Amino acid sequence: MIDKILILDFGSQYTQLIARRIRELNVYCEIHPYNKIPSLDNVKGVILSGSPSSVRQQDAPMPNLDGVINEIPLLGICYGAQWLIHHYGGNVEKSDTREYGRAKLQISMQSDPLLNGMSAESQVWMSHGDTITETPKSVINLGSTQDVKNAAYRFVNQQIWGIQFHPEVYHSTDGKKLIENFVVHIANASQTWTPNSFVESTISEIRETVKKENVVLGLSGGVDSSVAALLLHRAIGEQLTCIFVDNGLLRKNEFTDVLDKYKSLGLNVKGVDAKQLFYNSLHGLTDPEDKRKAIGKTFIDVFDEEAQKISNVKWLAQGTIYPDIIESVSVNGPSATIKSHHNVGGLPDYMKLKIIEPLKTLFKDEVRRVGKSINLPEIILNRHPFPGPGLGIRILGEVSEKKVQILQEVDHIFINGLKTSGLYDDVWQAGAILLPVQSVGVMGDERTYENAVALRAVTSTDGMTADWCHLPYDFLADISNQIINRVSGINRVTYDISSKPPATIEWE
Repeated sequence: MIDKILILDFGSQYTQLIARRIRELNVYCEIHPYNKIPSLDNVKGVILSGSPSSVRQQDAPMPNLDGVINEIPLLGICYGAQWLIHHYGGNVEKSDTREYGRAKLQISMQSDPLLNGMSAESQVWMSHGDTITETPKSVINLGSTQDVKNAAYRFVNQQIWGIQFHPEVYHSTDGKKLIENFVVHIANASQTWTPNSFVESTISEIRETVKKENVVLGLSGGVDSSVAALLLHRAIGEQLTCIFVDNGLLRKNEFTDVLDKYKSLGLNVKGVDAKQLFYNSLHGLTDPEDKRKAIGKTFIDVFDEEAQKISNVKWLAQGTIYPDIIESVSVNGPSATIKSHHNVGGLPDYMKLKIIEPLKTLFKDEVRRVGKSINLPEIILNRHPFPGPGLGIRILGEVSEKKVQILQEVDHIFINGLKTSGLYDDVWQAGAILLPVQSVGVMGDERTYENAVALRAVTSTDGMTADWCHLPYDFLADISNQIINRVSGINRVTYDISSKPPATIEWE
């Protein structure tokens, strides 16, 4: 079994970034709720994340670290560092001023293995309202900032460290080095988590899991389901049947384009026109969660019916990736569920299929690297992410076939414009959102009262954080003119300039 680093999540907005930094070192890691600690087999190190909570509050998250303390190297970050001090009898108090933003870490013990190789005055990122005012006698100070005396510390004769800053964020200039020191040099985790090793182990795992039974997979045309399909195809060949469902919420011409694309890869693909079923299930729904759940239920219903037409089908394969799981699981309070995903969670009792998710441990950029290693065509590999519920969550409010047709035209103009202008590959994800807003306009000599759309384009590495793209003004002006002139029902175009966080990439 592969070495792993265990990250215990206390609800910090940065927890996923810790995992990303560790994965960048080719070390495997997993995020688990602080109160749902898994087996510690092959765990080489444990990291306690930050949290919006305070160790001073009555209902503060309190982990049970039996089996970790004195057994496995431990690093507390922000809340994690404060909890360790609080747990061992030190004092954590509310700061006189909120400690947030850039600071200079004055390292007092550069020989310590956690801080080895870092600059004597390293820039770090602070984000906390409490601070450690008194440490237990068994703790030695490793570094301070102008406002934070105990910015870094270690327990004497124990492999326990704590830091009151966030090494995982970009603004901590030596943060990657600190994480490498803990993960590679202190925890001694092997750096063998590579695309090729993942492909090899996953194909073996699929064969062992599936055996001689057949698998059905839903294709969407996106990177995730495509990589999952090719991995399964390599592992079990003709035992895999792929189904591409036209849910009526796809991009313009996508249904026929996707079918042709996958058949050329040698996959056994069946297309199913289920547009009206989805439109009927969405009728009268306006809440985003209700729409997601309706789309998910209809998707499963269609699959159940189609799967029953295939002999010996026992498995439903899904392109679920790690952020889907992270964002859909609450840490029993501190970490809020951001949104539900139609391909995350259990199946209804009536559906007699087991789930297999070959990509469930990967972030989006890792999926792309795996896709490249198995020679997924560039046209699919570099395609922008597209939400599972499709345009159903890009139409704010109730969904109708007419609204879908309008948004498909807008989206088509925007995406094709990015491609022809050479901007498509500079963007992580782009799309259009139909707003439930009408505004006054003038076309010719006539007054109009029609819908507004918002264009969204972001840059990102893994979708966990994102910034809006600074697309050229001339490009945006041209796209706006094309949309208003060519799409009946639209008379206003806006551009979304919010980042994630605090906004999400999708509006719903």
